[in-house]
Amino acid sequence: MVRTTIEDETSLLAALRVFFPESSSTTVRKMLESGRVRVNGEVEKKPNRALLAGDVIDVGARPTRRDLDPRLDLLYEDEDLLVVVKAAGLLTVATPGEREQTAQAFLNDYLRSRGSKERIHVAHRLDRASSGVLVFAKNFETRELLKDRFAAHDIERVYIAIIEGTMETREGTIRSYLEEDRSLKVRSVPGGGGGKPAVTHYRTIEEGARWSMLEVRLETGRKNQIRVHLSEAGHPIAGDQTYGAATDPIGRLALHAMVLGFQHPHDGRRMVFTSPLPQSFRGVVKRTASIPTPGA
Repeated sequence: MVRTTIEDETSLLAALRVFFPESSSTTVRKMLESGRVRVNGEVEKKPNRALLAGDVIDVGARPTRRDLDPRLDLLYEDEDLLVVVKAAGLLTVATPGEREQTAQAFLNDYLRSRGSKERIHVAHRLDRASSGVLVFAKNFETRELLKDRFAAHDIERVYIAIIEGTMETREGTIRSYLEEDRSLKVRSVPGGGGGKPAVTHYRTIEEGARWSMLEVRLETGRKNQIRVHLSEAGHPIAGDQTYGAATDPIGRLALHAMVLGFQHPHDGRRMVFTSPLPQSFRGVVKRTASIPTPGA
């Protein structure tokens, strides 16, 4: 992904022609039409989009999408990495009950379709019910380097969550020790007690009568960490019946991994990938009586 910051007011088309002087207007327009161009993190296809000083343009690499399942959107690929946006409802990796319908399996199929003998290696995961940005490694060495960065908390991870109710303070940090019980449900354990330390930072960005929208930043990345911490704070994520939600305004877990940033494990380049807020999240917080509570 190539990134630039606008210094003076201009149009998106003009900025791209300056940034890619060897590309024709037709090529630049195709970049826009294919969804490769993002302005301030959101896909922009209009060439006449007005830009202001400080706006950030990201242009993704030209992906080969042949045989890639539509539940995955390819943001970036090089000889070591694949970065995708995963749709809600898709597993990251196989489970005993499902081995084929997973992001890892689809990406392996994608590599095979191009004649590659590489295999996908998993560095981190997203819950099946959530959506957002994921990075995968194409080789064991890269996976280990990425896992080291995740373990050292040297990864930028920003999520958007719609919760039930309103947090007591508009922003704060939740700390606990998490462990998985025999039923595979994660919970905090008093005094540590064999659990793993988990730290979640949150900031309220929108409040309504029934729901609030939070920006959540992970300092650690334990299984179900955000879901558990918000539930234990008394405000489960909407749609998360596993952790106590009573409402389901968008028909899915209202959790989206919006930003993933890290240094390339081999050349040290700073890379930041973003996925726009799903359309289904927009307007929910201000919605009130139009959506009944399940069981009511």
